[in-house]
Amino acid sequence: MRVAFLFVALAVGMSAPAAAGELFGGLYIHDVDTPLTLSGVEGGADVQLGWRGGRIGRTPLQPYIFGALNTAGETNYAAAGVSARFGRHIYVRPGLGIAVHTGSARNVEDPTNGKVDFGSRILFEAELGIGADITDRLSIEGSWLHLSHAQLFGRQNPGMDNIGIRLNLKL
Repeated sequence: MRVAFLFVALAVGMSAPAAAGELFGGLYIHDVDTPLTLSGVEGGADVQLGWRGGRIGRTPLQPYIFGALNTAGETNYAAAGVSARFGRHIYVRPGLGIAVHTGSARNVEDPTNGKVDFGSRILFEAELGIGADITDRLSIEGSWLHLSHAQLFGRQNPGMDNIGIRLNLKL
């Protein structure tokens, strides 16, 4: 049921016209323990698939939507937001969005349950990618992705960091 929800959310977002956009996909190490989280308890890898639209007007902002499925049956998530690409052939891509997840939304930390208790079903999704063009249509990015609610929905906020690589294909 949770996996079906993520695929439906991704399909709805990808139903927009695909002109002037790109598809992206990647593999991420799930729940990396970093100084920005109190996590690092879930395992597996995340398989990510998404769509990024063309620039919004004259801004560098591009809308995006993606879903990520965890190979170990841990927390899956889907996100939508905006990112911007700065640079030509070598570039930096920051992004900010809102995510929903299938993990624990409990607002109580329980280190014995082997899960991340996010404290909310809805989270902010921040990311930073560093990439390079391979061809006119294909690029590769190293990417860091952070999920958290910034203690807006309660004191419980371990956050989660995922680090990976993705390929982008311009349509």
